[in-house]
Amino acid sequence: MKRIGVVGCGLMGSGIAEVNARAGLDVVVVERDADALASGINRIETSFARAVKSGKLSEQQTTSARELIRFSTDFHDLADRELVIEAVAEQEEVKESVFRTLDEVVSDPRAIFASNTSSIPIIKLAMCTARPEQVIGMHFFNPVPVLKLVEMISSLLTSGETSDRVREFASTTLGKTVIVSQDRAGFVVNALLIPYLLSSVRMLESGFASAQDIDSGMVLGCAHPMGPLALIDLIGLDTTLAVADSLYAEFKESHLAPPPLLSRMTQAGLLGRKSGQGFYSYKK
Repeated sequence: MKRIGVVGCGLMGSGIAEVNARAGLDVVVVERDADALASGINRIETSFARAVKSGKLSEQQTTSARELIRFSTDFHDLADRELVIEAVAEQEEVKESVFRTLDEVVSDPRAIFASNTSSIPIIKLAMCTARPEQVIGMHFFNPVPVLKLVEMISSLLTSGETSDRVREFASTTLGKTVIVSQDRAGFVVNALLIPYLLSSVRMLESGFASAQDIDSGMVLGCAHPMGPLALIDLIGLDTTLAVADSLYAEFKESHLAPPPLLSRMTQAGLLGRKSGQGFYSYKK
């Protein structure tokens, strides 16, 4: 697969587009409007600049990768893609709309549609298309150019050929480590991670400990690279809430229910790093 499409150019979509371009692939990125596209382009340029400064990429490599990415607001520009990776907001109805559109506009009968969803069952997205056997989950991790993991999630209808092609692509072409999960809300990583993150919010909400002490405890006491509240800020409070909602809807277990503080902060637009304020302030 050489012609790749990416739908969405936010934190995840921009990173996915970048790693595909770094791998020498022809990438088309589609966003909902010009403003969102401009933000995504700036995000990719910032990431390229950071990679050059750190010595991970040369100027020539950056130039070559940049030239492989085209940007659009028109889904029809994805018509000839062999693989399209959806990376829009973690909202079921938004993702379902994307998959219905892709099914209409992508002409290659063997094209694979992948979702970067953190928690939404792949079968729900697959059934929005006339080719559910070619729909799969490819869950990358932020920051995509740095973290090596991809979760691969096949639905009950995903074909063995689709799974084999995606595993080979992610591991050989992109150089990622692939782990396989059943099609259950949260998959492997978030099914383990989200309950831990929610517990840290409940601890803060109850007044048990301060945000700084909670995070310091896990960084210095358990050798985690980042504390849970700082990690929620990185992921985005809205994304964390959406994943928790999906987990709770599927399993109905009390420890998966989002704490009120997480819901209220999301409603207030305190989404973490991307909004400049979450459990910590990121305003310049």
